[in-house]
Amino acid sequence: MELPVKNINELRVAAEKLIVFAGNEKIFLFYGDMGAGKTTFIKSLCRCLGVTEQTSSPTFSIINEYQATALKIYHFDFYRLKKEDEALDMGYEEYFYSGNYCFIEWPEKIAGLLPDHYIRVDINVLNNGERLLTFTKI
Repeated sequence: MELPVKNINELRVAAEKLIVFAGNEKIFLFYGDMGAGKTTFIKSLCRCLGVTEQTSSPTFSIINEYQATALKIYHFDFYRLKKEDEALDMGYEEYFYSGNYCFIEWPEKIAGLLPDHYIRVDINVLNNGERLLTFTKI
């Protein structure tokens, strides 16, 4: 599924469409260049799922945890990882297989540890500054 996003005000609708598209899947992998808007889109997803607290990038903490209406949301940013063993050390399996939402930025850093099924979200910045979101079920 492809979805053009002209500005930040359209992210809420895009987040709602992604949640419907995902169905029961709770693992989301976000791909895009630095500054493409991965964290900003994840903030919109969190709001759509009922998170009322402030959300932020887990760049330095690696993981942030939020309480949604019914479930927890784990937001990962693996950009700073040097090797997959660092994700093993933090017990990634407990999060990924908890049945809670997992939003994962920079999943290419842990490619060998990814689950078999997930939603892939590609965010591409177009020449005019708009974003093209592509959702794929894997």
